Amino acid sequence: MSDPAPTVARVTTTSARGAARSTARATTKTTRPAFACTECGWTTSKWVGRCGECQEWGTVQEVGAAGVGPRTAAVVPTRSTAREIAEIEVEAARHAPTGVGELDRVLGGGLVPGAVVLLAGEPGVGKSTLLLEVAGNVAGTPRADGRPRRVLYVTGEESAGQVRLRAERTGTLSPGLLLVAETDLATILGHVEQVDPDLLVVDSVQTVASAEVEGSPGGPSQVREVAGALITAAKSRDLPVVLVGHVTKDGSVAGPRTLEHLVDVVCQFEGDRHARLRMVRAVKNRYGPTDEVGCFDLSESGIVELPDPSGLFLSTAGPDVPGSCLTVALEGRRPMVLEVQALVAPSALANPRRATSGVDSSRLAMNLAVLHRHVGLRIADQDVYVSTIGGARASEPSADLAVALAVVSARESSPLPPKTVVFGEVGLAGDLRPVVGLERRLAEAVRLGYTHAVVPAGRPGATPATGPSGITVHRVASLREAAHLVTTGPRS
Repeated sequence: MSDPAPTVARVTTTSARGAARSTARATTKTTRPAFACTECGWTTSKWVGRCGECQEWGTVQEVGAAGVGPRTAAVVPTRSTAREIAEIEVEAARHAPTGVGELDRVLGGGLVPGAVVLLAGEPGVGKSTLLLEVAGNVAGTPRADGRPRRVLYVTGEESAGQVRLRAERTGTLSPGLLLVAETDLATILGHVEQVDPDLLVVDSVQTVASAEVEGSPGGPSQVREVAGALITAAKSRDLPVVLVGHVTKDGSVAGPRTLEHLVDVVCQFEGDRHARLRMVRAVKNRYGPTDEVGCFDLSESGIVELPDPSGLFLSTAGPDVPGSCLTVALEGRRPMVLEVQALVAPSALANPRRATSGVDSSRLAMNLAVLHRHVGLRIADQDVYVSTIGGARASEPSADLAVALAVVSARESSPLPPKTVVFGEVGLAGDLRPVVGLERRLAEAVRLGYTHAVVPAGRPGATPATGPSGITVHRVASLREAAHLVTTGPRS
């Protein structure tokens, strides 16, 4: 009879080998390296030559091991004590004015201590000029304890001499404004420790890099590291920080989307390169509204705020010119009077031209179709040109009626009644739809001296029957009725 011991030994050896292989596989799984794209941050468990997100070649690199399970333990003792919300002091979180009223309007009253503001815009729009103006206004003003404030302006795109020349031209040479040309993150943080400023401006976040992180300046990993370090410094020191950001060709903020989530306020600086008007609007604001717009005038001597920009959007041709119509547009919560001009001329082409500037071309095509079908305006063989004044954009639907009446006025060579503003959305059935902010639009028209307003009739009881004192409101239900006012409307 054979001894069963060898069989048991073989089974035990086989089980031990299987357990060893399982342990090796588990160890390999937990220490498997992770790879990420240095351009967009896309991650994968194995190396590939081309990024699966942005389709760039040679940008996927190993970033470390992808561990499993939580790795962060509680810190004992804690650095702060949880308190009831009613006991939290709010005086230190009040807005501090920047000295630029239009920017304070957008920010909700000014800069909040510890807040991080990202100001993005196209090259040459005036971001550095505006922030240099803000830095010069804040520098030298007294603190609560009476000491003058100090502002640290970090430039990574220009030399210190170039910024000094701009400061001379714009008149922002303040004694408390400190300037340094630096692109190393550790050195910038060292300057913050040394200077202890009341405001930090970094121009721009895409030019600053950290030696502890791989990748070129402006890459996703570098932008995340730079933004994270500056945000940590801002929160720990109650230091307001303003970051200048680049934009891509489609107008969005360059870099990873995480940057917009990390900061407290995201502002867009907009403006036509060939016009002087500049607008700042808040896309994200944790401390104020996101529907306010600040208007500025950019000139050789600097940037000037425009509390009343309506005059920039009006021509000096006079009220009796055919093809001109005035409307009141809402930029956020700010009403502004815009002038829409139209020119209708016989066309020698088989397909007449439809050219626009400041007006949506698709909405113009829709308005022309409604005019042809429901008003009987014959423009199939005519070239139509529609433009706004001063580089403004009439993009909201309430400008439909102004565009349509400007075309009617140009086609019939009949000017609109003087001191008249119109606003309303045109429907495909030839009807006029109500617009939002009717009271604010009428109040702005009264303030600027207009005496007549053509508005949609709307539903009975939905809008007030009369407007504010000083203006006569004419309510019309259809585009045909509104076009009739071009030649037979009220005259002042």
